[in-house]
Amino acid sequence: MDSLSQLDQVKTTPWSGGRSPWSIEYGKLMMWFFLLSDAFTFSSLLVYYGAQRFSKTTWPNPDLVFQSIPGIKDSGAPLVFVGIMTFILIMSSVTMVLAVEAGHRRAKSQVVGWMIATIIGGFMFLGCQALEWTHLHHEGFWWGSIPDAEKLQEFFTGPVSNVAAQQFANLFFTITGFHGFHVFSGVIINIIILCMTINGTFEKRGHYLMVEKVGLYWHFVDLVWVFVFTFFYLV
Repeated sequence: MDSLSQLDQVKTTPWSGGRSPWSIEYGKLMMWFFLLSDAFTFSSLLVYYGAQRFSKTTWPNPDLVFQSIPGIKDSGAPLVFVGIMTFILIMSSVTMVLAVEAGHRRAKSQVVGWMIATIIGGFMFLGCQALEWTHLHHEGFWWGSIPDAEKLQEFFTGPVSNVAAQQFANLFFTITGFHGFHVFSGVIINIIILCMTINGTFEKRGHYLMVEKVGLYWHFVDLVWVFVFTFFYLV
């Protein structure tokens, strides 16, 4: 017993190393594993897009494809609308940070308020994405279809390539659609967490750890959008 007590005493000394870096809550660890696996999926899609983009001698010019503000202006405003979309999503990430911080303080009313703001931001982003998809579909872009030759010329600064245009359309709707599905899933999860917060579930548990876990997912979705934005709208 004496030797055991000595060992226990050693573990609590200043040289014991402090808190183990692996002492992380199980659910949070599993969320990190999920996000890592999801990052591989997005990476493979974006790498394939990059391979197609730079293997072609010509490609649709983003400044010409994305120069409209749906419902307001049909042309002459390159990347303005997607800039608005990006700002909305980034601000929703800020409100999620504030919700997590309020959860650490167990300030229920503030958690509710910031979660509502995050959900509104998510819906606004999805609405903007729906408008952009509708506009591009009206222009003639879709899975398996592109505008006619005369219309297609408007989106190229060099030689027109039907193959490049079709690859662009297929990958754009696939990757942004996949990301949009993640945003939609995040909004639904946020609504569930909001309802649990209003019902006092986390107050009874004594912590708001679920808000932090959902926050990790939401920040991941926002981070992925930065890469999607870069690949499709800037490169």
